[in-house]
Amino acid sequence: MTKWVPPLGLRFSLPPLLLLAAVIAPVHAYGKLKVGFYRQSCPDAEAIVRRIVTMAVEDDLTVTAPLLRLHFHDCFVRGCDGSVLLNSTKTNIAERDAKPNLTLDAFNVIDAIKEKLEKKCPGTVSCADILAVAARDAVSLATKVVTKGEWREGGNLYEVETGRRDGRVSSAKEAAEELPDSFDEIQKLIKRFKSKGLGIKDLVVLSGAHALGNSHCPSLEKRLRNFTAEDDMDPTLDKTYAATLKQQCTSPDDNMTEVQMVPGRSSTFDSTYYRLVKENKGLFHSDEALLSNGATKMLVYGYMSSEKRFLKDFGVSMVNMGRADVLAGSEGEIRRTCAVLN
Repeated sequence: MTKWVPPLGLRFSLPPLLLLAAVIAPVHAYGKLKVGFYRQSCPDAEAIVRRIVTMAVEDDLTVTAPLLRLHFHDCFVRGCDGSVLLNSTKTNIAERDAKPNLTLDAFNVIDAIKEKLEKKCPGTVSCADILAVAARDAVSLATKVVTKGEWREGGNLYEVETGRRDGRVSSAKEAAEELPDSFDEIQKLIKRFKSKGLGIKDLVVLSGAHALGNSHCPSLEKRLRNFTAEDDMDPTLDKTYAATLKQQCTSPDDNMTEVQMVPGRSSTFDSTYYRLVKENKGLFHSDEALLSNGATKMLVYGYMSSEKRFLKDFGVSMVNMGRADVLAGSEGEIRRTCAVLN
């Protein structure tokens, strides 16, 4: 992704990189979340987020996937508390510097949103909520039925509950342990999601986020070479597609080459991903793993056949994930700068 230059004369260098994950929150916490939480305290909050995300997308269509990933990576480690945004310190290696998260991006977009909100409504809107709203706006702007005005939510694929507060702990070790891996088998994926309070349906529909963006060669290298002692390549990967990927990823240490998650459509959010999974052309082994379980396979086929159903369920699952182990009320803090504690 090319570096986006923030509006309003701001300049941000791209910080280190970050994370992914979720935990369903106790009722007392996510019960305090609601649509329109800032209606009185900062009425323009969501409009400010939308405006800056829109400007970023207009400048670079590929920014949608990183914004969506940031929210995922935040929620899957300690819940949706903005901890993925914290910088490491001399005494702590933070989530964003965990090995699985070194390809996270778009922190500068979040920084630009936070700076604008702090000027408008100081100490009011959490970084965790910024991540949730920016992810919704990014995916909405990448969904053609939304941008064409064919979706009922007035430009939003779904409505975001807000009211989260920011956490004060960020651990690279926890991120490495909690984040789903691109080589996970189906039972491990189900277990990871279940441990976060998310079900099989959430697993399949949130995997649909792989419709957007690119990956790097190390994330699929094992599928292409030395998969097992018996198989050089992952046998669940279409051979023709594998040959194409091998031409793109010529070295196991290639951290620079980017491979589109959905060839030719990596900036459009739709259900094409599920057709590729059915054809054994999912980029990750964890994508193909969805075909190895009866329930998840049925959902893959269902979403492939009905994009409207997929988009509706995606919004529901994003709200479910967004409730993951949130801090609310007097818990945590509202950071003045997303990358550092107050």
